[in-house]
Amino acid sequence: MKINAHIFWIIGVFFIAALAFYSIVAEFNEPIGMTMILVLVMFAFMLAWYSGKTAKVTGPGSMDDEDGEIKDYAGTYGNFAPWSWWPLGLGAGAALLLLGIAVGWWIFYIAIGVSLFFVIGWSFEFSKGDHAH
Repeated sequence: MKINAHIFWIIGVFFIAALAFYSIVAEFNEPIGMTMILVLVMFAFMLAWYSGKTAKVTGPGSMDDEDGEIKDYAGTYGNFAPWSWWPLGLGAGAALLLLGIAVGWWIFYIAIGVSLFFVIGWSFEFSKGDHAH
């Protein structure tokens, strides 16, 4: 995680330089672009800070070992259901949300209900039926 923190610190400094360059080229007349680059700076520094704090709590990981191997990353990363249709429905709900923003708000309101249905279904997928734990 220490490597991740260092990378995000470097990215944050790069975005500060990009912000200075963009501001000069735009003659300080483009507040939205400057604000968005400033948000990128804050995100990069936030991720760097979080990665650094996490590295202090968890200690050195396999990614911090200079002699580490790819197999050191092996292990369980989570429990994923390959038979699940819930993510597909949630993707369709997200597409409907964006369509609703572009075309009409009535589609957006319907898509909120569709998306909530699929989020709840995916969250409780292992709580009922054949795959209940």
